[in-house]
Amino acid sequence: YKSFELLKKSLNEEGLFLEIHNEKIPPYPNYIGIITSGSSSACQDILNVISRRAPNINVLILSVRVQGNGAADEIVQAINTFNEYSGVDVLILARGGGSIEDLWSFNEEKVARAIFSSSVPIISGIGHETDFTLCDFVSDLRASTPSEAAQLCCISTKELLCLLYTSPSP
Repeated sequence: YKSFELLKKSLNEEGLFLEIHNEKIPPYPNYIGIITSGSSSACQDILNVISRRAPNINVLILSVRVQGNGAADEIVQAINTFNEYSGVDVLILARGGGSIEDLWSFNEEKVARAIFSSSVPIISGIGHETDFTLCDFVSDLRASTPSEAAQLCCISTKELLCLLYTSPSP
């Protein structure tokens, strides 16, 4: 925890957490990139929310380890890969809850810097409501859970139709 607080203070002083650096989350994405363990409940929850709310949105998943040796490197590589692929409108970086040790990959400086450098907006949905990681502070938007991250990046088809049919015509 002491390491977490020291790195948090250092990155904050460097300006990585300032909102002026945040990218705007697109209201109507065509492609959402997901970075998480492909076999996790978090991934399934995200896919369920997106398919229920906006089945027209395309989803690309880069499965990574979310804890343990090498996890931070895989997360950084996935962020970089999505940034090289110009078709993704927004990224969800997600993982279910756990102890501070379980979530440690999301407290690594290299992951925070990869998020900060990303030209694609990133929503962090790591842990549960009370969990905070450095990724949450540097991401463009923090969601309290992976499911909420999915909700925040796609307006439901029903809401979209309501907007279309209730807007005054020109």
